[in-house]
Amino acid sequence: MNPLAILLALFFIVPIIEIYLLIEIGSIIGSFATIFAVVFTAVLGAWMLRVQGFATLRRLQQTAAEGGIPAMEVLEGAMLLVAGALLLTPGFFTDTIGFLCLIPQLRRSMALWFFQRIFRFPRDTSNRGFRRPRSKNDRTDAIEGEFRRDE
Repeated sequence: MNPLAILLALFFIVPIIEIYLLIEIGSIIGSFATIFAVVFTAVLGAWMLRVQGFATLRRLQQTAAEGGIPAMEVLEGAMLLVAGALLLTPGFFTDTIGFLCLIPQLRRSMALWFFQRIFRFPRDTSNRGFRRPRSKNDRTDAIEGEFRRDE
């Protein structure tokens, strides 16, 4: 399906879901409690986002200091950015999706899925991410070095 069509559908469907949930929950717990819940989830989400953001930044710096490529941490940072936008948007549906993005294990699983789907990398058996796909010409017994011919 066309990505633009998906975005357009989400642009119309998500606000309808939000309005419906706000009306239904407001009729059950009252308008003041509904407003309080929306504001409380925004504040709680901002605090959790800050904690998770600093933890991800620390992992990014550690991976870079070890000489690795912090691709997973960068993608998790982007997911945290999306989670922050969803948590600051008033509504219960977007808050639920935003809070799901704040769960580290779920966020890492979604990032791994994204990498596998987009880049078609096979998953490494270790917990560090991905390995490069092997080609037919890869030799494991090759030794790299330099040579010169003396005549």
